[in-house]
Amino acid sequence: MPELQRLRPDHAPALLTFEQENRTYFAASVPDRGDAYFTDFAARLTALLTEQDAGLCHFHVLVAPDGEVLGRFNLVDVADGSAELGFRMAEKATRRGLATATVLHLCTLAATEYGLTTLRASAALDNTASRTVLTRAGFAPTGEEVQLGGQPGLAYVRGSRGGPEDGAQ
Repeated sequence: MPELQRLRPDHAPALLTFEQENRTYFAASVPDRGDAYFTDFAARLTALLTEQDAGLCHFHVLVAPDGEVLGRFNLVDVADGSAELGFRMAEKATRRGLATATVLHLCTLAATEYGLTTLRASAALDNTASRTVLTRAGFAPTGEEVQLGGQPGLAYVRGSRGGPEDGAQ
């Protein structure tokens, strides 16, 4: 069974492989990271871990028993009890409910470990899979339209209890 783990330096090789193997798949629904991301991967990872150590972000990877990274699940822009959720799954790990289960688990961690009460997210209108995961995990559309890499999208919100009083329905 895959395990959600807080990002660590030793995840680097598997994380880079995950990003490289799924680059084309990801680019079909989210903006491509660009060649510089891969060229400067080690420095970028160091910067992310520094942000995490400062409590500004919480980065996680979904790791298979063999050490393969199956997904990334991040809480960024942490401030005033809220954060922005972002996630991506390897193509071969989709359609199994792993993304929804992992987002739900991360929502629990956000409240219990990180003291967060509100999570925001966004997804492109044509990214039905991510929009479905968000809805199943208790996120509700805010009605705010956003631009994601030049593509129209929707903003979502989820309170710590996931109920209507928290903005999720």
